[in-house]
Formats: sequence, structure tokens, C-alpha cells
Amino acid sequence: MQLTDTGRIFFERCERIAQERDEAIALIGEQGEPQGDLRVTCSTAMDERFVAPIIRRFTMPHPKLNITIDLSNRIVDLVAEGYDLAVRTGHVADPRLGARRVASRTLFTCAAPGYLARMPKPEKVSDLAKHECIVGTNTVWHFKRGDKAFHHNPKGRFRCNSGHAVIEACIADFGICQLPDFYILPHLKQGMVELVLEDQQPEDEAIWAVYPQRRHLLPKIRQVVECLATDLAASMS
Repeated sequence: MQLTDTGRIFFERCERIAQERDEAIALIGEQGEPQGDLRVTCSTAMDERFVAPIIRRFTMPHPKLNITIDLSNRIVDLVAEGYDLAVRTGHVADPRLGARRVASRTLFTCAAPGYLARMPKPEKVSDLAKHECIVGTNTVWHFKRGDKAFHHNPKGRFRCNSGHAVIEACIADFGICQLPDFYILPHLKQGMVELVLEDQQPEDEAIWAVYPQRRHLLPKIRQVVECLATDLAASMS
């Protein structure tokens, strides 16, 4: 016998309800052990390098906890798609969601010495219009001088949703890019890239652990968020 799509959805929902019952019982117990399924979504770069190792270490001492991590650069609807937790940047505007700031990241703008040898170094944000810009997942670049914020819509011949590919194109003299610190700093230390517009660097960008409001008291959510708040900033430094 094979379930129809409707039957499968109903069965999965019943399983979820049973898990939530067990979690509710754990919540009022003395220990509140994390258990059941924990579905997490995060951007590819953040998760592979930082989030997945932290969640893996968190999971190991909890044999009743099952983890699924979805790597995606899209903004997932946690409530509609049945996710427990997201790690994301930017502003959290959905009233159905709770959020806790667990870390921050710095955005740098840079270019390779070879590119800057043939093109004048930009002195102001408007100068970027004359340059080849390498575009990643952020299609708007942010800057700040004093109390005034600026933005730039980068244009260029190379676009990719992989930060690794963007920084490699930058190192290859393809143009200017703006990326989080963990992509740029290793190459900056080796002299493979140089900062541009460093006096107009934007404010640090918050990284949030985001979860459906109704689930934030469950032990598995509460404890993994606490773990991220403790370990993520240190692992990114």
C-alpha cells in the first residue's frame, strides 16, 4: 500500500504532533532533554564553515535528537515549511518569529593589487560605477561615513551565489567585491587583496538565530540557540 500525497502529509503532521507532545513532557521535566527532530536552515557558507560543526557537537550527547540541516541561500518560511531554526543575517520582520542575536560579521570591500594597478582606486562610493564589480548574494553594497549611510547597486560581468567563487574572481584581478570578513581576511593577510573604501565601511551585520515563536521554549530550540550564542562568534573570529 502506498500513501497518497495528502496521506503522506497527514502522516508526517501526526508524527510531528507526537514529537511535540514528547517535547512538551520533557519541557516540564527536571532535565528537559532535547529530543525529536530538529530542522535547521542556513546559508551554505555560514553552515559549512561554522554552524554545522557547532550543531554537530551539540547533538552528540543527546541520543534522542535527530538533526536535519538544509543549506540554502533563500529565505525559508520557517512556519509554512516546518523548520525549527534558521541562522541568518539582516532584519527579522516576521511577527511569527522570535530571534536572538548570536554573532556579527564585518563586510569588507576589496580588490586585487593587479586590478588596482590598471584601474584607479575608488575614493568614494560613486566611483564604483566606473569599476568592474563582482556580485555575490548581496545585490546591494552598503557603506557608511560618519552618520551617513550609502549604498551601491554593483554592476559587472561576473555574478555567483558562492562567496568562494567571488573572492577567487577578485584575486584573479576580475574586479572589486564586497564580502564578509571570513572570506577576505585570510587573503588580505597574504597580500592577495587590498581593502578599498575602508574609511566608509558599513556597520557590522548581525547574525540571528531565528525560530517560530510558539517553539522557542522547547529544550532542543532553547539549548541549541544558547550553544550558538556561546560558540558562533568565537568560531568566526
